[in-house]
Amino acid sequence: MISVSHRKSAAWRLPLLLALALGALVMFFPFLWTFITSISSGAGLSATPELIPQHPSWSAYATLFQNTPFARVVINSLALAVATTAIQLATSSLAAYVFSRMPFPGRGVVFAAYLATMMIPMQVLMVPLFVQMRDFGLVDNYLGVLLPGMASAFGVFLLRQAMNAVPRQLDEAARVDGAGHFRIFWRIILPLVGPALATLTVFSFMSSWNAFLWPLVILRSAQMKTLPLALAGLQGQYTTAWDVMMAGSVISILPMLAIYIFAQKYVIQGVANTGIK
Repeated sequence: MISVSHRKSAAWRLPLLLALALGALVMFFPFLWTFITSISSGAGLSATPELIPQHPSWSAYATLFQNTPFARVVINSLALAVATTAIQLATSSLAAYVFSRMPFPGRGVVFAAYLATMMIPMQVLMVPLFVQMRDFGLVDNYLGVLLPGMASAFGVFLLRQAMNAVPRQLDEAARVDGAGHFRIFWRIILPLVGPALATLTVFSFMSSWNAFLWPLVILRSAQMKTLPLALAGLQGQYTTAWDVMMAGSVISILPMLAIYIFAQKYVIQGVANTGIK
């Protein structure tokens, strides 16, 4: 016989699945509408969106690359995002190892102070950072975009939590075999915190790829613009070619979508293992 609790769970399953399907549809619709607008020549925001365009065309994508240096813009954003992600992975993993495995006086205070920097908005630091970059001669320079993002307090916290979950008996066994800190870090700790590294990779890449305010302040030349700046420039003061702008938006979504699909299981596992809610 079917128990009462089983019947109740079965009765709740269908409404729950319907609610999840409706939520997924609501979340997916803006992306679908963006793509449909990009292949609808002359489309505007005032018109009712057509889920099936009568005359679909890829002309907006051709216009985007012909009338603007969009290929160069995509390369700029991709290079900056990859460089920022690689640097943050290196600095965050090394700092996290120190905070997790190398005790020193005041370690907890230093770590708390470092985490407190996450509470400072970027807008507060914008002026002093710009003055520093100007004094270094890094205005309108990609290095000026990279320097403020070389360290990530969130990345250090994420990786430290993951490293704390690694049994310390592995460190002791490695030391018996003559391994030093760097070998333990490279050969033991990093392979075991792979999901956390994948999570930080996605977050770092997404943050750099979508960055708008700081590149807007530092970069001046049209050839050096990043993707968010180029998309903002597609919107005119009086009229806007929305199909062209949505074509650029679709292109900007594709790299993030590909990275997340590839690293999805690692992101979920990394967030679950580090206890982030």
